[in-house]
Amino acid sequence: MRSAGLDLVKWVAMATMVVDHLRYLWPQAHGLFIVGRLAFPLFCLAMAVNVARASALKPHYLGWMIAFAVLSEAPYRWLDADSQTFNIMPTLALGLLVAWGVRYRGGWMHLAGLGAVALAALYHQRLMYGLPGVLLPAACLLALQRGGPAWLLPCVLAIGGNLTNSWLRDHLLAPISLITLSAAALAIGVGRLLLRVEHSPLPAVRRWGYLFYPAHLGLFALFV
Repeated sequence: MRSAGLDLVKWVAMATMVVDHLRYLWPQAHGLFIVGRLAFPLFCLAMAVNVARASALKPHYLGWMIAFAVLSEAPYRWLDADSQTFNIMPTLALGLLVAWGVRYRGGWMHLAGLGAVALAALYHQRLMYGLPGVLLPAACLLALQRGGPAWLLPCVLAIGGNLTNSWLRDHLLAPISLITLSAAALAIGVGRLLLRVEHSPLPAVRRWGYLFYPAHLGLFALFV
């Protein structure tokens, strides 16, 4: 069954991602970067909800993510040739494996999750949001399962993922840095509120959502 709240989380994640990437067209609009800090934690929360709701392992989910990780790299490089990281999809794909390792404990899936953590640690600097970003979907899943103080962990990891940004690390106490990191942490709370929505006029986000990522990158690259 579709969840209006879950679809709303996905829509807000995509909208804030687009707002963030508008900086490539409007570099002076620094506030867009702050809004964009909502996107990745919301995507991770949506992933965690999907993993928690699944009655069985769905390998095609990972297959789609790997396929679009490859497809998205060219438009990502086209838009941001100076980036030192891969596009966001490899981080999410590894995060999915870790979340599966938490959801389906024991056996080969648990080992695959541990392998994803090791790979993320090894390629930490090449992954957008680094190791904290890879761990974030699993942290959201644990919070969904346990509730209460467990929700602090994804907030901390959302902050940690943004601290892979060297400018934020070097200007940690600057007002814009504090606001940015606060936005990343608050994204989890925003997502929890959105999940409670029972009715929404927005259409369901289906597999076309995967294509949206490389498509909007390519479109923006045409105007840079």
